[in-house]
Order: sequence, then structure tokens, then C-alpha cells
Amino acid sequence: MPKIQVDGFLADSVVRSDGKLYVQGAGWNRITVQLFPATHDRIGIGLLFSVEPGGSNEPHRFEIRLEDADGKELSFGAAPSSKGQNPDPVTRIGGEFTTGSTEQNEEQLVAMAINLNGMSFAKPGAFRFVVSVDGADVKVLPFRVQGMASHTPQVTGGGGYL
Repeated sequence: MPKIQVDGFLADSVVRSDGKLYVQGAGWNRITVQLFPATHDRIGIGLLFSVEPGGSNEPHRFEIRLEDADGKELSFGAAPSSKGQNPDPVTRIGGEFTTGSTEQNEEQLVAMAINLNGMSFAKPGAFRFVVSVDGADVKVLPFRVQGMASHTPQVTGGGGYL
């Protein structure tokens, strides 16, 4: 089985088109909210799976889960439900990908874009998205959710000019 490396990042939004990722607001690790519980509009996750040469076109399964600072698995939200049923919490999302034959000694890249809309956070703290491929954890994307400062910083000294 070929070795698979994963690069990833958090963004405001990620789209995959023609095998490439198009990204808005990438490179953050902190969400600041006014009040808790808080709902964040969208969290985008961009992933690049790099499959080393020598593999075949066998499928690979990937999953993403959300954990708190203690490693407790958290829900992404509720699954769509049928009429009259209580929705089940979604704790993992994922899918499968395949690559073409890598017999030509060429690395294969597979881009994935995941957007999570309306994520709720009950309290401030440290969180992380954990990415696994074929059952093994391969990437961690940490971030923090924090409240806004409850006070305005005091300015001391004269109102000097530069």
C-alpha cells in the first residue's frame, strides 16, 4: 500500500474545482465570538492527499472528527432527519478517494474541500479537527474558540502625534 501524506488548513471557505482548491480566508487558528453558546457561520477545511508512486487505483477512506482539548469527540451537528424522527448527531464525516495508477513514478495529489456551516460551540476552549486515512490519524488542525475581551483597553499618556 502506498504511503499517503496529508496537508491541511482551516479557512473561511474552500471550493474544489478541476482538482484544485480555491480558498477564502485561509490561515487562521482562532475564532472570536461575542457570546456563548456561539454559532459560527462557516469553517472551511482544505485537504491535500499526496499519494506516493507505486500504488494502484484502490480506494482510500478518509474521515474527519472534531475533538475538544481533552480528546473528547464532539458532534458537528445533527443529521438531516426523516419526518417525525429525532435527528442523530454527526460525529464523523468522510468519504473515499482513488488515484490513477502511479506506476509512472509520479506522486498523485487529491484535493478535498469541506465546508461546515453553522457549527455550534457551547463554551470557549481549544479544539482540533483530526483527519484519518484508512483508519490511521494523519493530520491535526488545531484551533481555539474565545470570547471577546469584556473590557476596553485603557490608553495612557498624552494623545501624541507621530
